[in-house]
Amino acid sequence: MSNEKQVDPGRRGVLVATCAAGGVVGLATAGALVSTFQPSERAKAAGAPVEVDVAGMQPGQMQTVEWRGKPVWILKRSPEMVESLKKTEGELADPNSERTPDALTPEYARNPHRSIEPEFLVAVGICSHLGCSPTSKFAEGAQPNLPDNWAGGFLCPCHGSTFDLAGRVFKNKPAPDNLEVPRHMFVGDKLIIGKDAKGDA
Repeated sequence: MSNEKQVDPGRRGVLVATCAAGGVVGLATAGALVSTFQPSERAKAAGAPVEVDVAGMQPGQMQTVEWRGKPVWILKRSPEMVESLKKTEGELADPNSERTPDALTPEYARNPHRSIEPEFLVAVGICSHLGCSPTSKFAEGAQPNLPDNWAGGFLCPCHGSTFDLAGRVFKNKPAPDNLEVPRHMFVGDKLIIGKDAKGDA
């Protein structure tokens, strides 16, 4: 006769059911815990900050990311591009970003290069006229729909507004304002769009 204890089939069913219920509760708890680290639907709709690694960008290279449903350009300007900003000042409608500065240009970007770091332009790629997206025209000199002394910048294909390499609009163009510079900050090799030292936008 065996000395091993026999488990009552009724108790075995209770044990299995208890373990299964515990597993479900554990999974539900873990799922709830993980979900607390995800942005809420409200945060997503408001536009949570976007983080971009800019370490590998080369001078003259531009990339586009989405923030709040808008295209945001990140242009790493070459020293020549930065220098060209001095050539355009007399031809610009708002060279010092004085029009509606609180809406379009954070205080730390109210300078000739409209940025925290001179080599980086961070701007919303939407024309201030009717919302078209300008195209990059970085090559200097005469080109279709551009002046002979073109120093590089952006051309809106819809109605011909032109912007320099700091997103500043030229005089006598349909666009009334410079391109928007979103709040941003650099943390090491990361660019945070939609957030600065004062907090989220």
